[in-house]
Amino acid sequence: MRQAGVLDVGCHSALLTVVRRRPGSVLEPVFSRKVRLRLHETLDRKGRLDKVGMKSVERAVAEAVTAGPRLAGPEVFAFATSVIRDAPNRDEIIARVARATGTRLRVLTGEEEARLAYVAARQWAGPTVGQLLVLDIGGGTVEIASGTGDQPRVVHSLPLGARRITRDRLPGGTVPSRRRLAEVRQYLRESLEAVPGLPQAERGGRVLASSKTFEQLARLATAQSRTPRTQRLTLPQLRTAVSLLADATPSRRAKLPGISRHRAEQSLAGALIAQALMEACGAKSVEICPWSTREGLLLEHLGVAPTPVAGPRLVA
Repeated sequence: MRQAGVLDVGCHSALLTVVRRRPGSVLEPVFSRKVRLRLHETLDRKGRLDKVGMKSVERAVAEAVTAGPRLAGPEVFAFATSVIRDAPNRDEIIARVARATGTRLRVLTGEEEARLAYVAARQWAGPTVGQLLVLDIGGGTVEIASGTGDQPRVVHSLPLGARRITRDRLPGGTVPSRRRLAEVRQYLRESLEAVPGLPQAERGGRVLASSKTFEQLARLATAQSRTPRTQRLTLPQLRTAVSLLADATPSRRAKLPGISRHRAEQSLAGALIAQALMEACGAKSVEICPWSTREGLLLEHLGVAPTPVAGPRLVA
């Protein structure tokens, strides 16, 4: 029985996930350890992590790795998401973490994250699914992938993540004016319209949304409509959620059903991005998929999902 682990270092946490593969089972959880981070509070205007931020990454990686079961080096894939990948001092961060913990973080291209999210979503959806469109909202980027086979035909990674939009267009996540809200909507709409070959939802196909942003919006929408909890989010529900979040301060948003305290500030941006994405892709609703890039890596490392000949593409 093979085991594999992924250490995912993002803006809000460092998460070590270890799984194994049994006959008849795709991914069986073995161990999980999450260490909270608040890297968005340690970024300067240029997106650099300050010394406090770098130290917190060192501590989180060390804590997560030492808490987990011992695995051989090749069986653990440690990677950092866009908050570190896009930081001007990325190389310094990676070097410091490697010296302090013995773990060298790798960074994937945004397109590779989109591909892996697609791989995970297709495995989660089952073998009978045909046309598949996958939407994933991260902190720094948005990933979009579509196809009909094991690997996507089209992938996009766009600089429209919830943290980025909050920082650049909704500073502090505070209650925006109607004019500012309209400006953000227009910016997102025009940015997506400018993408060549943006995949569209197709009749008979499925649209899966795989991110914490979509998960929390679905929980909020369910609570507001007082319907049984569902793993689906519709455009009308999302528009209602946007209005609710736009009228609330970050502290009030954190008290809403489904919205976590550490994501409250960027929750409005996340909802606006989700709405713009669904409208641009012609999706009236999405299914919430709990698997994304992390699970895609695990599936490929365990040989459950076919890996492209070139393997994971790392950022130079």
